[in-house]
Amino acid sequence: MVYQANPSRYATMEYRRCGRSGLKLPAISLGLWHNFGDATLLDNSRQLLRRAFDVGITHFDLANNYGPLPGSAEENFGRLLREDFLPYRDQLIISSKAGYTMWDGPYGDWGSRKYLIASLDQSLKRMGLEYVDIFYHHRPDPDTPLEETLCALDHVVRQGKALYVGLSNYPAELAARAIDILQDLGTPCLIHQPKYSLFERWVEGGLLNVLQEKGVGCIAFSPLAGGQLTDRYLNGIPADSRAASGSRFLSPDQLTEEKQVKVRKLNELAERRGQKLSQMALAWVLRDESVTSVLIGASKTSQIDDAVGMLAHRHFTDAERAVIEAILV
Repeated sequence: MVYQANPSRYATMEYRRCGRSGLKLPAISLGLWHNFGDATLLDNSRQLLRRAFDVGITHFDLANNYGPLPGSAEENFGRLLREDFLPYRDQLIISSKAGYTMWDGPYGDWGSRKYLIASLDQSLKRMGLEYVDIFYHHRPDPDTPLEETLCALDHVVRQGKALYVGLSNYPAELAARAIDILQDLGTPCLIHQPKYSLFERWVEGGLLNVLQEKGVGCIAFSPLAGGQLTDRYLNGIPADSRAASGSRFLSPDQLTEEKQVKVRKLNELAERRGQKLSQMALAWVLRDESVTSVLIGASKTSQIDDAVGMLAHRHFTDAERAVIEAILV
């Protein structure tokens, strides 16, 4: 059946201006880090993308190495784009990144001009696109001069292969330098993508202030701390959970009793608010205007519905904020 997008999709989503740019992003964006690489699950991936767009999620976030195997998420997304979403291309924000290991040898990693430009060319080919809306440098490179990396980002914009550029995983001081260099080059930094959740608050140590001061947007990844900030682990580790699967992104060692006590207290507050814990955790990341959007992952359409449902009750009283801070001490 030919996909027809929900005509009322934009009424269900909140769109927030990205820094001082003219671009608005949905408060909830969909990351394709997991659950989009395996071609055997293509029909599930299709349902996730369709549901996301039908509820107003216009931003799909990828990277060159998303899979498994690396590159396969972009290949599968490209197929679904051709089959379902091509008529809606100009209504979508599609992002990709380069900075982690993608291919063998000295030119398939980090932040050289050689790697970044070649990687974007490969990403565009995999997805069947002429350009991405946002292209990120995925992590700082300790060896390549910062100017070389950023000149490569400037270059791909001038080539028409990306409309905007961004940074990911840059600490505050380095991000400030990079943003200034990009501004001088004439290709302003649109957005920064850091890890940020109730359990990972390093961005509050200066990065958010830098982004606000310089007019750069922020999109948080892992806002649910790999699933810790859900009701999945309230009563132990289920056999079919990520923590039990041997995943390097969430191990049983991370689910300490001290952390679980905090999770249960946070869940009690979420219940008093009439929300799931996952919804409250997303709302908390969006509590101030310093964060433009949160990136969710999903394996079921119900998880997308839960995330978007959070928007109906995403504000906190001063008393609720105080309770959360006391729990997290």
